[in-house]
Amino acid sequence: MSGADALPEPPAQAAVLFGDRLDVAREFAQLLATEASTRGLIGPREVGRLWDRHLLNCAVVADLLPHDARVVDVGSGAGLPGLVLAIRRPDLHVDLVEPLQRRVTFLTEAVGQLGLSDTVRVIRGRAEEPGTLATVGAAEWVTARAVAPLDRLVGWCLPMLQPGGWLLALKGASAAAEVREHRSVIHAVGGRETSVIRCGDGLLSEPTVVVQIRRDASTTRRGMKGRA
Repeated sequence: MSGADALPEPPAQAAVLFGDRLDVAREFAQLLATEASTRGLIGPREVGRLWDRHLLNCAVVADLLPHDARVVDVGSGAGLPGLVLAIRRPDLHVDLVEPLQRRVTFLTEAVGQLGLSDTVRVIRGRAEEPGTLATVGAAEWVTARAVAPLDRLVGWCLPMLQPGGWLLALKGASAAAEVREHRSVIHAVGGRETSVIRCGDGLLSEPTVVVQIRRDASTTRRGMKGRA
């Protein structure tokens, strides 16, 4: 059985979340089940749970983003959550930041095939590299999913934000404990107003847990560089 054959139909929640963009989401799911799986970007065991564990898990985070926001997705991998956000919300402008060439190649192909070239850029690089910082500029929002522990993640991501911008880190059930453990590091690199939010309550069987951190509006970009 191929990945495409094993991919289940989208659950009812997918129609609620994606609306008239469901066909695009379905096409992306097929790409994940076939091309991404074949290239080792998605584990073969993940194909059967792509909708619940990955696509819907990412899609609900779009509810936290204002209209026409610019989003930098760090460590995009196979496009989670960045491409999902761009599919659900065509008003968003999304930069996908990914260091590994094979993932960059997949992301570039997916952006073209899904018709997202007008709103999505693929950038090869690491978040902490000066070249990447120069390319993405000062972002309003940064997202990251399963990239690194929170203490390292804030060191990489907060410098990408404009003062007053927000980091949305998709985490698991231990998010609150991770925030408590790394609160001093978060504060030291300019993180303020840290909170743990559940997205998709009442819609998803397992809501997505997001750590939301605001970059101090008084910090400067130069003062935060080099803290990764």
